Amino acid sequence: MDLTLEHVASAVDATWVMVAAVLVIFMQAGFALLETGSTRTKNAGHVAGKTILTFGICSLAFWALGFGLTFGEGNSFVGLSGFFFNGTEEQAAVAYQSLSGAAIPIGIKFLFQLGFVGVSLAIAWGGFAERAKLSVYFIFGILFTVLVYPVVGHWVWGGGWLAELGMQDFAGSTVVHLQGAIAALAATILLKPRIGKYNRDGSANVIPGHNQVYTVLGVMIIWIGWFGFNAGSTLGSISGFFGYVAVTTNLAAAAGGVAAMLVSWARMGKADIPSMLNGVLSALVAITASCAFVDVWASIVIGAVSGILTFYTSLYFDRKGIDDPVFAFSVHGIAGIWGTLSTGLFATPELVGKVGVGAAGLFYGGGLHQLGVQALGLIGSIVYVMLVSFIVLSLIKATTGLRVSEEEEVVGLDVSEHGSYGYPELLHENRVVVKQAKEVKEGGGVSANSSHSLT
Repeated sequence: MDLTLEHVASAVDATWVMVAAVLVIFMQAGFALLETGSTRTKNAGHVAGKTILTFGICSLAFWALGFGLTFGEGNSFVGLSGFFFNGTEEQAAVAYQSLSGAAIPIGIKFLFQLGFVGVSLAIAWGGFAERAKLSVYFIFGILFTVLVYPVVGHWVWGGGWLAELGMQDFAGSTVVHLQGAIAALAATILLKPRIGKYNRDGSANVIPGHNQVYTVLGVMIIWIGWFGFNAGSTLGSISGFFGYVAVTTNLAAAAGGVAAMLVSWARMGKADIPSMLNGVLSALVAITASCAFVDVWASIVIGAVSGILTFYTSLYFDRKGIDDPVFAFSVHGIAGIWGTLSTGLFATPELVGKVGVGAAGLFYGGGLHQLGVQALGLIGSIVYVMLVSFIVLSLIKATTGLRVSEEEEVVGLDVSEHGSYGYPELLHENRVVVKQAKEVKEGGGVSANSSHSLT
């Protein structure tokens, strides 16, 4: 084959998107470290191991049905073609017109989009941490990938009704992050708090994660992976626009981390490291919708506001009895809402024209139109995801059950679900915890302190 400039350009674009797909999938390693470090030693192996399990479940479900439901030819609500993805351009030509904008192989596009749904599901699992049965990860993992994520994904990215209205969500503040956060919130509500989290008077106990170094490393991996997430969503490299998206992404994350650290220092008298890490993540979530639509200065504002919002909402929900071990709803939900609305405020006419979606924001002469579209998209997405997640989880609760027994929770999910410890050298110490669990089973109860005194 004679290579033309067009062939070379397509090859370069395809290579970049493939690299971006790998970066997004590698974010799973970051989520594994972040969630493991944010929970207790007795659950460390379980939390880390289920990351691999659930990404495998997600991959199979997205291959069979999820990809077609999201991007297949259908109606304004959902895709109805292209199931059991076979990787051929013939199938793509018929079924995936919504992905036809970039001249790269459909297999690469599939892997890239698989990384996105995998991240959304990983976010959801934060609300299940330290008390959900392993079987729930199988059932809800499949149903989230088939019934929840693809519908909103089709609305915004698959040619659905929000795409027709011009909703701006460049890389998924709503499609990826808000969906995962709403599912996490539904799970947190139905599972109820962990043993020892709240006292009889309703006051909250701090249940610290066991390894802050893990959480720092996890956030750094996620931060790097986010360049694939946002910059990769340009689906090309020849124009160089992916570099601009990377800059706005990085500056937002930096601003979010610094702002959250400063506000925690002012509020608590100490510079709180977990708050800083959540500030980074929340800023990345917020800039994901707007990274291609806003000026550089606006990305810093968006990131800083997100870090502050996440800090205060984390404290608020904790006081209100929402036991969210990794603050998934504040980090990915509140920030996802803010990020989605921010394009309706800060989107510039020049960048909107470059991307070709929606209209300019309020601060750039666009009036309230785009802000209204963004708000409508948020309301529709929140209602749908919460409704379906709540129904699915309620059915699971009524049949197989959602939560492990008190004895299993006190012993830890490493032993109760897998028969081994993530930290085997702690076996001797955990014998005391087993004794406590027996007391629970016999009706003696367990105090807020003893339930996590050794873990």
